[in-house]
Amino acid sequence: MGYVTRIVIIGGGPGGYEAALVAAQLGAEVTVVDCDGLGGASVLTDCVPSKTLIATAEVMTTFDSSYEELGIIVADDTPPMEQAARVVGVDLGKVNRRVKRLALAQSHDITASVTRAGARVMRGRGRLEGMQGLDGSRKVVVRAADGSEETLTADAVLIATGGHPRELPDARPDGERILNWTQVYDLEELPEELIVVGSGVTGAEFAGAYQALGSRVTLVSSRDRVLPGEDPDAAAVLEDVFRRRGMNVMSRSRAQSVKRVGDRVEVTLSDGRVITGSHCLMAVGAIPNTEGMGLEEAGVRLKDSGHIKTDRVSRTSAPGVYAAGDVTGVFALASVAAMQGRIAMYHFLGDAVTPLNLKTVSANVFTDPEIATVGYSQADVDAGKIDARVVKLPLLRNPRAKMQGIRDGFVKIFCRPGTEIVVGGVVVAPRASELIHPISIAVDNNLTVEQIANAFTVYPSLSGSIAEVARQLHTRKAGGEG
Repeated sequence: MGYVTRIVIIGGGPGGYEAALVAAQLGAEVTVVDCDGLGGASVLTDCVPSKTLIATAEVMTTFDSSYEELGIIVADDTPPMEQAARVVGVDLGKVNRRVKRLALAQSHDITASVTRAGARVMRGRGRLEGMQGLDGSRKVVVRAADGSEETLTADAVLIATGGHPRELPDARPDGERILNWTQVYDLEELPEELIVVGSGVTGAEFAGAYQALGSRVTLVSSRDRVLPGEDPDAAAVLEDVFRRRGMNVMSRSRAQSVKRVGDRVEVTLSDGRVITGSHCLMAVGAIPNTEGMGLEEAGVRLKDSGHIKTDRVSRTSAPGVYAAGDVTGVFALASVAAMQGRIAMYHFLGDAVTPLNLKTVSANVFTDPEIATVGYSQADVDAGKIDARVVKLPLLRNPRAKMQGIRDGFVKIFCRPGTEIVVGGVVVAPRASELIHPISIAVDNNLTVEQIANAFTVYPSLSGSIAEVARQLHTRKAGGEG
């Protein structure tokens, strides 16, 4: 019997568990060291829970904004004087119990598939011990909850330990009134007045969701607009929708401190203004989980931000040590983490490997409407990183959108001027996460706008707008906006 390669994976999120599945299938002896439950933050406290909560919010928004226009009458016994009262309400305790149930079920499914593939799952915290041995092996010390330790020997180690919510020194979450995004699922009652600090993806998603569920929401943004890292046209649409629905969006407002005063919270801004609410959600970014893991002693170089430096096949500066996911700071997306983890295993185990290409990554912001992007962005075009033509078409002109009462959103596609190859796209629409896929396929396979335009679309459908934008890019040789 030949030698079996030993792989130790520290962290059981998408980067870790997807790597475990690949390595086990390729015949390696795999151990996954995990302290919270497989699926990691993505499944237990981040993506799966937040998108489950947002699913309920989405139903509320659809109901609130569309039913009158679509001719739906809701009969209830609200007295005429209070007829404007909300007809549909939400039981947040019930919603959050469903959120947690689904997250645990998903975690169990992942554990079952990893175990079935032949990997061993160990409960505990792993750290690297010293430099590479003379035989090329690495030592990983696993500390269990009871304090006992076990040392594993590995031919390769994958670090996939993710990140945790960043905290401001004067705004420490207490889990009751001042919350980070992992704590909101313990709420039994809907916050009356929620202040969300941070207008990145997490802040915008939660602000929109709680607004839809019935909270009065104030979104505190330190930048000029919400979603500063996203397509400016898309961010403008979303900010307009937020304000129209009654959200108080405070731009260029930096939170200095948050303190609890009885059953209220007070948020002090850097210009001295004070805003109050019943709850405050802190969404000010994440910090990589790299402390106390013996990384630098083992030869793993870190960036100033604490993230692990990796190349496009997930290698760190230390031989035999790879890294994947949020801990690398490449893209805080479960899909990218999974790809980095798989690539690491393909590379180490000698299988065919395609290095990570960030220009084919599709991402989605789960607000309402959703914002989906792929490939090169407007910022890349504006900065001269790529020469591209762009056409943008509002959904307002789309027949299916009219039928469904969709007023906000657009499709935007970027293509190269000469070859007309599609290099990027943005979709702002309900379920944009599904609509971006044909554009992703085009970007990944170097398809031209003519090829997109010539493929049949269903009539009427929102995807018809994708073909229409492609047609306009093909027939309009000169640059310019649609």
